[in-house]
Amino acid sequence: MPFKLLSSPLQGFTDFTFRNAQQKFFGGIDTFYAPYIRFNTKMIIKGSYQRDLNPEVNTSLTVIPQVMTADAEHFLFVIKYIQSLGYKELNWNLGCPYPMVTKSGMGSGLICNTEKIDHILDRAHSETDVTVSLKMRLGYENTTEILDAFKILDKYPLKNIAIHARLGKQLYKGGVDLEAFQKCIDVAKHTLYYNGDITSVEQFNKMRDHFPSIQHFMIGRGLIADPFLPSMIKADTAEHPTNRWEIFKEFHDTIYEQYDEMLSGPVPIKMKMLGFWEFFARSTHNPHKVYKAIKKAGNPHKYKKAVDEIFVLQKQNHP
Repeated sequence: MPFKLLSSPLQGFTDFTFRNAQQKFFGGIDTFYAPYIRFNTKMIIKGSYQRDLNPEVNTSLTVIPQVMTADAEHFLFVIKYIQSLGYKELNWNLGCPYPMVTKSGMGSGLICNTEKIDHILDRAHSETDVTVSLKMRLGYENTTEILDAFKILDKYPLKNIAIHARLGKQLYKGGVDLEAFQKCIDVAKHTLYYNGDITSVEQFNKMRDHFPSIQHFMIGRGLIADPFLPSMIKADTAEHPTNRWEIFKEFHDTIYEQYDEMLSGPVPIKMKMLGFWEFFARSTHNPHKVYKAIKKAGNPHKYKKAVDEIFVLQKQNHP
C-alpha cells in the first residue's frame, strides 16, 4: 500500500527557503507543514509568518499552515488569515514540548485541558468551514492525556492527527513509546500519522512494519540532518547518490545565499547556519569536529572556507 511522507514543522528550520531547496535538490516529501503562527499579545500576523505563507513562494509545494494557541479568538483570526491566502486546512499544534510554551498552556501543555480543546474546536467548526488537523504528543506528563483528549476529538471531523510518540516533558530525550502509540491506534476514530525518530531508511522500515495500518509518516529532525532521507525512503535504498556531497554543497550554498539576503549582518546568518549545522553535522564523517569548525568560523569568509574544507573531507572520507 502506498505511503506518504510529511515534513514536520520545525520553528527556525522548515521555512519556505528550506522547503523549496529541499524539494529542488532532494525531493521525496509529499506535504510540508509550515512552522506555527503564534501571537504575543496583539492579534497581528508577523511579517516572517506572512512571508513564509505567501502563496508566491510556495508555488510548487503542498504546504499546510499551523497555529499554536490556546485562545479561540486567535484560532479564528488565523483561520480567516490563511483562508484569505487560499489555504483550506489549518493544523493545530498540540505537540510543542518546550517549557516556555507548555507553561503558558500551549503546545503539549494543552493536551490535558480537554475543556479548552473542545471550546476551540467547537467554534472553529461551527463558525468556519476550514479543515482542521492536529499535531500532538502522547501527553505532557503521561500517556493517558491523549486518550482522554480523543473522547473530545472524536466529536469533530478532523482530517488527521499526527502524533509524535513521546511525552512533552521528554522534549526529544529518551525513546519513542511505540506501545502508547499502538494504544492510540486501537482507540482513535481519526486517521493517525506517525512522527518520531525516523532518522534512517532502516528506522522507517521498522516503523512501517510495526504499524502496518499507518500510511502517513512525518519526518522532523531526520529531514534536517539528512535531506536525502525522504527520497531514499521512497526508493527503499540506504545508499546515497554517488554525487551526494556535490548536491549537498549546492543545496547548502542556495539556502546560505537566500538567508544571507534576508538577514541583516554577519551575526544573524552565522547563528542561522549554526542551527542547521547542528543537524547537518550528524550526517558527516566526524560530527563533533565538523560542528566545532563551523562554530569557530568567526566571519563569513572563514565560514565559507570552513564549509569548503568540510565538503572536501566528506568526499574523501564518507563517499
